[in-house]
Amino acid sequence: MDLVELIIGPYREYSTLNIVIEAVAMIFGLLSVYYARLAKIAVYPTGIISTALYIYICFGTKLYADMGINVYFTLMSIYGWYVWLRLKPENSEERPIQRLRRDQYPQLVAFLIAAWAILAFALVRYTDSDVPYVDATTTALFFAGMYFMARKRVEHWWLWIIGDAISVPLYFYKGLGITAFQYIVFLYLAIMGLREWNATISDRDLH
Repeated sequence: MDLVELIIGPYREYSTLNIVIEAVAMIFGLLSVYYARLAKIAVYPTGIISTALYIYICFGTKLYADMGINVYFTLMSIYGWYVWLRLKPENSEERPIQRLRRDQYPQLVAFLIAAWAILAFALVRYTDSDVPYVDATTTALFFAGMYFMARKRVEHWWLWIIGDAISVPLYFYKGLGITAFQYIVFLYLAIMGLREWNATISDRDLH
């Protein structure tokens, strides 16, 4: 099977509406990550549109943990929108970029392990998911990534990078080639975003 068939093949069985929904979700998802890379607040309204549509898409493909994480993304986008505007220096329009404290790293690792274990158990026991462990992995990573993006911490990009890399083959496997392509772009943008946020902090520290 060539790459084109891998991407297009599953869509022969999809309705036009579902294809359009996935395409629109992808477009707004890419816009959201583009704005996140630039640390612009437009990351949130564009993200809300994308994640709301992916709630529907993930339910239809039995990616239940991903469906849940998109509910969380939607709620956290509302929260992040508020935080970026509300918690800011008086001479700035938005919250400044920061790094995690050293004592927060063990807490992050412990959270990821606990979240993965709980999600994997729930997916295996209570759903008909055929990819419970992978679904749990990406969901735990994205859950933490979204929270730290809302807090404007540089390290959230590492969580996105790992999660995006895992999501590419996952969505190809689930027959969602458009979404798999989106995650390839997400991966690139996350790498660039990490570089740019690090550069922003370095430049700020020099001044």
